[in-house]
Amino acid sequence: MKAEAPFITVVMPVRNEENHISAVLDELLLQDYPRNCFEIIVADGMSTDSTGEVVQALMTRDERVKLFPNPRRFPSAGRNIGFRNGKGDVFVVIDGHCRLGNPGYLQAVADCFERSGAECLGRPQPFMEPGEPSTGKAIALARSSRFGHSRNSYIHKDEECYASPVSMGCAYRREVFEKIGYLDESFDACEDVEFNYRVEQAGFKTFFSSKIGVLYYPRESFTQLGRQMLRYGAGRFRFLVKHKEAFKAEMLATVVFCALLLLGPFLAIHHPLLMASYLLLLFLLLALLAAESLRLGSRYGIRFVARIMAALIITYMGLGLGMAKGAIDKFTGLFKKTGGAGS
Repeated sequence: MKAEAPFITVVMPVRNEENHISAVLDELLLQDYPRNCFEIIVADGMSTDSTGEVVQALMTRDERVKLFPNPRRFPSAGRNIGFRNGKGDVFVVIDGHCRLGNPGYLQAVADCFERSGAECLGRPQPFMEPGEPSTGKAIALARSSRFGHSRNSYIHKDEECYASPVSMGCAYRREVFEKIGYLDESFDACEDVEFNYRVEQAGFKTFFSSKIGVLYYPRESFTQLGRQMLRYGAGRFRFLVKHKEAFKAEMLATVVFCALLLLGPFLAIHHPLLMASYLLLLFLLLALLAAESLRLGSRYGIRFVARIMAALIITYMGLGLGMAKGAIDKFTGLFKKTGGAGS
């Protein structure tokens, strides 16, 4: 006899998602999963658009939808609101700007936990690519490319296996929180990476499955992409400060790229050999990005290829500057704590 379906709490931290949240909530409410075996907790980070109104309208029609305010606004705090208030045997995080594309999604989550015996599940998170050659499509292609994310990341893979949760953990059994606590709410970005790192360090087993993958909407402009990468870079630095043992050399690639572009010319003017070395290294880096852009966008013409390359450069610059900002914030914070140089 088949065991009773586990109760699933869907945790959805959001802020200003009026354009997408209705669609993903409708997908969840129409899931082919026992109606009395799941709930949806939306933690709204004080949205300034109609996100709250959209959720409240759905609440009047379906008691499974619950809305909580998230005055701290950070996604880390929003996740914790769901984890602390949910009734679930298991918890799965679904963002407000993604699509499931699968009426059996929650059943797949339950099946993966049962089949694997794992305490944590991971998933791929590919981008939805607009049909037209838009800036959003360029960003999606750039971020999905081999230069757009870590080579150790699983978020674009299509398989099932046991793996590290750090880059892709998304669902947890209740006992995970009982053992390691909740997310660090000082993180504005990379909060999931930091939490999943602690999941791994605690010895919990993680099962990765493409059956529970979700599709994410890419950023629609270079400005939005730049802001996102700045946040990610600052979050990455905060993660490395907290977990120094997790450092990998590839994490410095974006910082080196930024330093080369911004500081290289000032150093190079002092000696012809430095100038030649700078120009050669800059040429090689840009040639790599140009070759990748041509590979990805050749069917859309040279104008589209240029947008893909711009997205790659902004990704690297944003991450590098974000890490630098994180370092500056850390240094100035320590400076203030000691009372400054005159103390």
